[in-house]
Amino acid sequence: QVQLVESGGGLVQPGGSLRLSCAASGIIFSAYSMGWYRQAPGKQRELVATITSTDSTNYADSVKGRFTISRDNAKNTVYLQMNSLKPEDTAVYYCSAKLVRDYWGQGTQVTVSS
Repeated sequence: QVQLVESGGGLVQPGGSLRLSCAASGIIFSAYSMGWYRQAPGKQRELVATITSTDSTNYADSVKGRFTISRDNAKNTVYLQMNSLKPEDTAVYYCSAKLVRDYWGQGTQVTVSS
């Protein structure tokens, strides 16, 4: 049974930080590209950041310089460190695992508000 479980979301003030975690099970984690996507109400799902099996990273322009994606293959976990958060970062953040097929977590809510 494949599972991706996100954690670390919550309410934070503008300029604050959060670290999201996604723990994977049921896959050969080190072989997968991992990613974070987000969806705000009324908007399409958008790429936030990805990290490949060889540790190559890619970021949306809107988060470049503020967010960092990383992975710990020994823990089967991918992280998203989010700094200098803005209200427009408010969304449900989803973890993904991609190889031949895609797997998705249930999402974790991030709300940036004063």
